[in-house]
Amino acid sequence: MVNIKIREMAIYHPEHAVDNDFFIDHFKNKGRDSTNFIQNILGRENRYVINDNNESSLTMAYEASKLVLEKANLSGQELDIIMFSSQTPEYLATSNAIQLHAKLQAGHKTQVLDTNANCAGMLVAIDYASRYMMSNPHVQTALVVGSDYNTLMSNPEEEITYANFGDAACAVILEKTEESKGFMDSIYFTDSVTSTNTNFPRHGLSGAIKEKQDQSMQWIPFDGSIAMPPTYEMFETILSRNNYTMRDLDAYCFSQFSIANIKTIQEHYGLDENKIMYVGDRYGYTGTTSPLMAFYDGIETGRIKRGDTVLFWTIGGGYQLVAMLLKY
Repeated sequence: MVNIKIREMAIYHPEHAVDNDFFIDHFKNKGRDSTNFIQNILGRENRYVINDNNESSLTMAYEASKLVLEKANLSGQELDIIMFSSQTPEYLATSNAIQLHAKLQAGHKTQVLDTNANCAGMLVAIDYASRYMMSNPHVQTALVVGSDYNTLMSNPEEEITYANFGDAACAVILEKTEESKGFMDSIYFTDSVTSTNTNFPRHGLSGAIKEKQDQSMQWIPFDGSIAMPPTYEMFETILSRNNYTMRDLDAYCFSQFSIANIKTIQEHYGLDENKIMYVGDRYGYTGTTSPLMAFYDGIETGRIKRGDTVLFWTIGGGYQLVAMLLKY
């Protein structure tokens, strides 16, 4: 049986780090004490942010891609697919994936594609790439890279973006294998009830080009707890159809948007904290790469090993939930 496994992973983030003191002081100067929200609800301590005009989501994606190809001992010529996931793409035309194709000196047979499912994006991209690879006998190897210049969207008037976001890229090499490991299953839930709550650019792309207005992310507050009941139902469904329970799993890599959300899921199922990968305190919220950053850290620290079964979960704005099972 043909499976699709993650052969290698790599991450890249800017060098510049900003700690909580900066943001707490920033909002104190506006007459607000945001300490509890930043530290205990969001779960932040530090985050890496772009402060170099030469860096972007595309340059970060390129750096992560170079690193993962080096780790996998591959050249760009050996890639059958390059898939780029971002909610802050540096270019709309030409695609960022084709620019990566040029930078990585990929071959003429390589397919290129940009995708955007907001913060759910990289999980969705891995899902789609895996399923396509299973069905196409001529495709063996794919590069999936996610990269968000999140702080580009930040609004200095709002803690939920300004004190929350970090910038980073993550790249994975997917390859076909006869081993009993790799992508197992995925499941989605979509409810567009908040589709107009988190818009970037704030006035749309046409407004950004035609009008000189504030284009930071518009964030109209909404009750995030609405995502929890469908999340539990998704977990029960995907685990049941693969003959697992939550306790059977070796690791959990959830959205790093808020430590409070992770704790809610942990308490609901009584999960072992040692199996929960959390890096939001170090990297901030990195958007499309969020659960993959946690996965990478789990591998690097030895908490996730080859053969482990991992549950991923994240949420994209609007909103869309995605969960994925993978045997690493």
